[in-house]
Amino acid sequence: MMLEELKSNDVALVGILSDANSSHKRGAAAAPEFIRRALHSGSANLCSELGVDLAENNCFIDVGDRQVDNDPESFLAIEDEIIKITQRGALPLVLGGDHAITYPVLRAIKRANGPVNILHFDAHPDLYHDYEGNPYSHASPFARIMEEGLASRLVQIGIRTLNQGQRKQAERFGVEIHEMRNLDMNSVVPDFDGPVYISCDIDALDPAFAPGVSHREPGGLSVRGILGFIQRVPNRIVGADIVEYNPFCDINDMTAMVAAKLLKEIAGRMLLNASR
Repeated sequence: MMLEELKSNDVALVGILSDANSSHKRGAAAAPEFIRRALHSGSANLCSELGVDLAENNCFIDVGDRQVDNDPESFLAIEDEIIKITQRGALPLVLGGDHAITYPVLRAIKRANGPVNILHFDAHPDLYHDYEGNPYSHASPFARIMEEGLASRLVQIGIRTLNQGQRKQAERFGVEIHEMRNLDMNSVVPDFDGPVYISCDIDALDPAFAPGVSHREPGGLSVRGILGFIQRVPNRIVGADIVEYNPFCDINDMTAMVAAKLLKEIAGRMLLNASR
């Protein structure tokens, strides 16, 4: 599908092949191929639980992958790739790649929409100022995002690795953190004012559901739990990402199927909320 054919409120699926800013294991750059394969595998259909069928849906457009070289200039140019989508009025649904990509993606989202609300699912807050000396590390995207005023509000769900340094960063930026240790799944329904961006790190899920990640952190969300949050978002969703799936750490492609399930439900919610 050519970018020129995108129209307003289409959901544009795009893969960003980048994991140069990963701190532990590489492999997330290969994820989009595996997620697409799971999505179209025939083991399930393309209908979301919300009733939105992505099969033969003229408003759900796969625009392919974008290769990112292992240098800062190429990494920051991810912003330009997303701008090509937002300039058409379309809504990017990004398959990473590691979580570092969320920063340049959000720069493009802000250009199109102004500062947005971010609903962030993760085991980690990713607020390090410059993890291991790298300001673009996948452990640092939300520090960059909040420093630059790309988000009006950041709500993080599923966190279970909050050290003192990142706790101070969260206080500095006014981040709303719902730690996994005391998370009430029914009461946490953020009341956002304005458009929302969803950032979904696969390691927000317990490794029992999604072993295919580089940083396994036991005690996480269930698939049903995270779907419940996504399905309850009432606001216009102007973009989303699914990141940190590492197919080389997976078992029988089970995490790929989970990522494909999240893709269907996020895309369905984006399409249903597009006119709000």
